[in-house]
Amino acid sequence: MKKLIQGLIDFRRHTLPAYRLTFAKLAQSQNPDCLFIACADSRVVPNLFASTNPGDLFVVRNVGNLVPTHAAAATDQSVSSALEYSVLVLGVSDIVVCGHSNCGAMKGLLDGPLPEGAATLAGWLAHGKSSLDRMVKENEGMQFPIHDRLSRANVLEQVDHLRSFPFVRQRISEEKIRVHGWWFDVGSADVYAHEPELGWVLIDEVEGARILGEPVA
Repeated sequence: MKKLIQGLIDFRRHTLPAYRLTFAKLAQSQNPDCLFIACADSRVVPNLFASTNPGDLFVVRNVGNLVPTHAAAATDQSVSSALEYSVLVLGVSDIVVCGHSNCGAMKGLLDGPLPEGAATLAGWLAHGKSSLDRMVKENEGMQFPIHDRLSRANVLEQVDHLRSFPFVRQRISEEKIRVHGWWFDVGSADVYAHEPELGWVLIDEVEGARILGEPVA
C-alpha cells in the first residue's frame, strides 16, 4: 500500500500536468477502439506494454483472461456485460484476448486441486477446461512448458468463446469487428499475435503492418 500511495503522489506531482487536457476531455465521454481482455496477473499491464493512453482501451481483466460462452452468460455476467457495452454502446472495432507466460490460472487448471475454500475460483476456471482439450489436439508450441502451451491454447479457445455471441458473429461477418489472440511473454516483454496460417508471430514492424492491413515499410 505504501508504494501505491507514493505512486499517487508522484503522479500528481510529475505526470498529471502533462495529462490534464487529456483527462478534461475524457471527463465528458470515452471513445476507445479496442476491447482488451487480459489476465488479472500483476505482471501483465496492457497500457504499459502497448504504450496506450487513458481512453485508448476498454480493458477487462480477470483470472486467466477467460470469456464465458454466450450459453454461460446468464450465470457469469461480468465479461458478457463488458462485451455488450464495448461493442453495442461504444462501438469498438477490435477485440483482443491476451494471455501470458507462467500464468497461475493455467497452472491451476493443469495441476489442481486448488486451495481449500477456493470454490468460486474453481467454478470460474471451469470456463478454461475446454482449453485443456485444445492443447492436447494442437502440436504447436511443443517447445514451451506445458502451462505456457495451455495459456496459448486458452487464448484461442476464449477467442472462439467470443464468437459464440450472436452480436459479435454478426459484426465479424459484416467486417465491423476483428477479434485477435495475443500472448505476452513476461520474461522478454514480447507480445505475439496468432495468425491462422502462420501460428504465433512476434508483433514487430512487419506483423504490426499485417494486423493493420498496411504495406510493409
